[in-house]
Amino acid sequence: MMDVYTPPNLSVHELRPIVICVPGGAGAQYKPKDWGIFQSWGRLLAAAGMVSVVFTHRLGYPKPFLSEAAADLNFAIEYIRANANSFDADPERVCLVAWSAGGALLATAIRQKPSFIRCLVAIYALLDCQQSPAHIENESPASVVAFSPISHIPVDASSMIPMFIARAGADEVPAISDSIGRFVGAAIGANAPITFMNHPSGEHGFDNQSDDHRSREIIQSGIAFMRANLGIPASR
Repeated sequence: MMDVYTPPNLSVHELRPIVICVPGGAGAQYKPKDWGIFQSWGRLLAAAGMVSVVFTHRLGYPKPFLSEAAADLNFAIEYIRANANSFDADPERVCLVAWSAGGALLATAIRQKPSFIRCLVAIYALLDCQQSPAHIENESPASVVAFSPISHIPVDASSMIPMFIARAGADEVPAISDSIGRFVGAAIGANAPITFMNHPSGEHGFDNQSDDHRSREIIQSGIAFMRANLGIPASR
């Protein structure tokens, strides 16, 4: 249920930070960790000097299974941190990267602010479930609020976990695009440390579907953001 990609040419006893990739929702018959897009991301992040983790969770569609998927993410975090030495990884430097419906699973980190999570990345990710029909129809009102990252932006968000957000301007999933706009507005209003990039013509999945300058620019900027916040020197 999990693949771990490690950087090449590590020095003896050298520990690298961890990036945990959180795919979006899929049916139980699918294993996103085996999809080409996430295998490519796993390799790319490892080549950029980070230990990358790609795992399959129970986040579904159209029924989200938010609590179950959140438990899977928690188990993945616990496992990779407990076994960090096996992968030459530093358990105290972790980044979560979420795509699409996986954005809902960032809510817990935003609320709890664990010290080992140094940054968050949301790539065309759902950041507010409260106006998503699938979540409203299949989850309890309390769950919809609990798994909406926007609900956990504090009044003074200046000490919030740094966050990189990428939006697909031509996203065919309206609830996601709208949720990003609401989240960014609320985060800026609360003085949160966010970095925002928009791909005006990008579709949902532009990092996999659109081999254009803006897609590459966003991918490169996102990786640079992770490296900076995870403490990898720019010269490495």
